[in-house]
Amino acid sequence: MMRRFEAEQLPPEGHFHYHQGVFLSGMLKIWQLTGEERYFDYAKTWVDACLDEEGRPKDFNKGQLDDIQPGILLFPLLEKTGNEKYRKALEILLPVVRDFPRCKDGGFWHKEWFPRQMWLDGLYMAGPISAEYASRFAHPEYFDLCAQQAFLMREKTEDVRTGLWYHAWDESRKEEWADPETGRSPEFWGRSIGWVPVAVLDELDFFPEDHPAVPGLRQLVVDLLTAVCRYQSSDGRWYQVVDQGSREDDWLENSCSCLYAAALFKAVRKGLLPESYLEPAKRGYEGVIRSLEWEENDLLLGQVCIGTGVGDYMHYVDRPVSVNDLHGMGAFLIMCAECEMTCRR
Repeated sequence: MMRRFEAEQLPPEGHFHYHQGVFLSGMLKIWQLTGEERYFDYAKTWVDACLDEEGRPKDFNKGQLDDIQPGILLFPLLEKTGNEKYRKALEILLPVVRDFPRCKDGGFWHKEWFPRQMWLDGLYMAGPISAEYASRFAHPEYFDLCAQQAFLMREKTEDVRTGLWYHAWDESRKEEWADPETGRSPEFWGRSIGWVPVAVLDELDFFPEDHPAVPGLRQLVVDLLTAVCRYQSSDGRWYQVVDQGSREDDWLENSCSCLYAAALFKAVRKGLLPESYLEPAKRGYEGVIRSLEWEENDLLLGQVCIGTGVGDYMHYVDRPVSVNDLHGMGAFLIMCAECEMTCRR
């Protein structure tokens, strides 16, 4: 990926956005494990290209949570360099989270132009940055915000029968995909579910142990990962529509498989799940590894769903796949890092 893209050219070029943010989040985890400074320098170069000297993102849409997520990169940059530009950037981003449009119950809209809709993806986009900011800069109200959003999302999207979470919820019940009674979308989309345990586990790294929401957040992770494991394929990976693997047109998707495996490794390492859950974690990891291909010296990660909105079953299974998509490569690096940190204990 570093050979393919100059840091400043990561797509969408110049836009402060989660596509680059998830990839570089994975890269910084690898930097922390290996000490390879070129990984830190690459991430820093991208961030610096996106910010002016006062820390203001040059191309940033404050109307979508997707443009909050790369702010998570600012913490290690600030810690290592001491450059106040990165703190100023955080002080621009976090009030956007605090004041983001909400449903009546308090759940964040996913985007201003999708009014009254909550999407699972939003927990990853705004949660971990909020928890780390709360911890580092003594703003405990952001812990409460993280917990509120996670619990509301569970309330609105969890299916009691399967334990899985639907991709989205529409407060208005007016979207074509929304159930007229519940407001829920009709399917369990793999990657959207994967963001949830990864996000909440990252948040729990910063929550005070005595915060009243901690037991509930831990149980949320345990329940969701336990449910996900029931739908793991014999290959080790998971399906694009998680519970529909018996249908001929459903297919194994690598980014969600990476996220589930990563979350399982971390949940075991943190003591939320017993050691026996390393077995599905390793099977997920190995399933992804077996799917990799090589082109000369380049690793190719395929079977990754491109970005997608909310829809019915055919909407998801008909989505194009990509090779070395930033969603997939970021999830892959996160999985590899979590595997290493857990298995080296």
